Amino acid sequence: MHELGIVIEVVKQVEQFASEHNVKTIDTLVLEIGELSSVIPRYIEEVYPMAVEKSMLKNTKLKIEITPGLGKCDDCGFGYNIAQNNRTCPKCGSHDWTIISGKEFNIKEIYTA
Repeated sequence: MHELGIVIEVVKQVEQFASEHNVKTIDTLVLEIGELSSVIPRYIEEVYPMAVEKSMLKNTKLKIEITPGLGKCDDCGFGYNIAQNNRTCPKCGSHDWTIISGKEFNIKEIYTA
């Protein structure tokens, strides 16, 4: 489970941001996780309390927003959700596609108290 290492790195980045901007308290941390990324939101939620336990984010709420795994069919140009359609274009049946979104992992927002 690589999610613990990911969250520990997020904590470091948020703490650095807080230090640079003289932020004393963070209320909510919003992460954006792509549906096609290798990061599993449920695991992020499970390891988050351990990762923030001895940091300034200890009492910070975590919010996760999922970015849909959208793609464009390379054969017919149709746009669709790759994950929901079992990686098959619902219009022409092709398995050739280009990812438009869904591989992201970002610190989207930091709400201060």
